[in-house]
Amino acid sequence: MWERFSIHMGRIPGQVGRAAYGVCSEMFNGASSFQYLSGVEVSISSALPEQFSCVRIPAQRYVVFPHREHVSRLRYTIHTIWSQWLPESGHKASRPDAGAPDFFERYGEDFDPHLGMGGVEVWVPITV
Repeated sequence: MWERFSIHMGRIPGQVGRAAYGVCSEMFNGASSFQYLSGVEVSISSALPEQFSCVRIPAQRYVVFPHREHVSRLRYTIHTIWSQWLPESGHKASRPDAGAPDFFERYGEDFDPHLGMGGVEVWVPITV
């Protein structure tokens, strides 16, 4: 998915900055699958090409976890967040809108896709 999407990076109408996002939804609905979207921030979604879709990420409180290892180990960071940190933190995952993601990954401008290293964060929406 990322390989197919990466050829569009920097050429997407209305793209804001150079960060990329991996948006995860429908992870906790009892199914054995989930929805994943590779994307970037855009200033206006109406100018997107037909093959693109838009997900709105609501403004709310997030806890941000840096991931400093190779991107192939990201699933272990995510597992630790959901199985250890969240249950012990006193917080609950929040999902204010039905279409809102369960969490998202942010690949900053210093992320090197060839090396799989640098600038990765996991953003989890929470309630206090």
